Amino acid sequence: MKKIPVGISSCLLGQAVRYDGGLKLDSYIVGTLAEYFDFKPFCPEVAIGIGTPRPTIQLVKIDNEIRSLGVKNPDFDVTAPLRDYANRQKAAHDGLCGYILKKDSPSCGMERVKVYINNQPQKMGTGIYAEAMIRNNPLLPVEEEGRLGDPRLRENFIQRVYVLYRWKRLLAEGLTPSRLTRFHARHKLIIMSHENYIDLGQLLASVTKSNVNDVANSYITQLMSTLKKVASRKSHVNVLQHIQGYLKKELSVDDKAELCELIERYRHGEVPLIVPINLLKHHFRKNPDPYIEDSHYMSPYPQELQLINER
Repeated sequence: MKKIPVGISSCLLGQAVRYDGGLKLDSYIVGTLAEYFDFKPFCPEVAIGIGTPRPTIQLVKIDNEIRSLGVKNPDFDVTAPLRDYANRQKAAHDGLCGYILKKDSPSCGMERVKVYINNQPQKMGTGIYAEAMIRNNPLLPVEEEGRLGDPRLRENFIQRVYVLYRWKRLLAEGLTPSRLTRFHARHKLIIMSHENYIDLGQLLASVTKSNVNDVANSYITQLMSTLKKVASRKSHVNVLQHIQGYLKKELSVDDKAELCELIERYRHGEVPLIVPINLLKHHFRKNPDPYIEDSHYMSPYPQELQLINER
């Protein structure tokens, strides 16, 4: 599989674009993730011509509007240029399958960026560029580099990147009702782990050749929204038990007991998700099932990116 195009704040790749000319390289991003993601760097502050090093900026709420102003010179207002740059990059952003932003940045921060109200900071804002970019690309998985340190948030982001990548491959191959239905079938167990698969299935029940594009647009919008919710341990247990049902005639009493025990241990946080999944994979290698084999749930991304070994 070729590398997946993912946008990123340029500083996280070690580029000297920060306001002070310093470096902010993220070793996990340039090490592990760069093996699978083709990073496309963006630095809106450099792009709008304010240089490096440059005056520091901050978000300030004035008359119910949040603006990006110079810390030392409040007349230095780069709000409109940052938004305009995001809008001009829409075509470039359309080709991405994900985006990693720099936390706390008044231009690139995704959430909880300081906003000054009457000279008092409140962590309530989104960077000006980031806000426009996210608004222009509602399907795009977006995360901050700081939040990628949380295993569950990291797994959720990477899973969504791969789902959107597969969706874009589907569109490139040519959309048909049968291909759309198979896409859903291959992702159904993943969707089940996010607890909202019935509505999506009902949506596809109405698909025909004449309405496939409209149904597909509604489907992917709802799917990517559903996947934003981090899957819970309870919902994963439900999926594991559902998968176990495909082996009810094949497993011995002892094998069933072992599998049930591991699922229960996962439920109580004693073992990571990868443990019952690996046992299920073992049994399906001996007892293949076409539906399970075609599903992405137990192998949602390359093995080297396997994150489901976290408890």
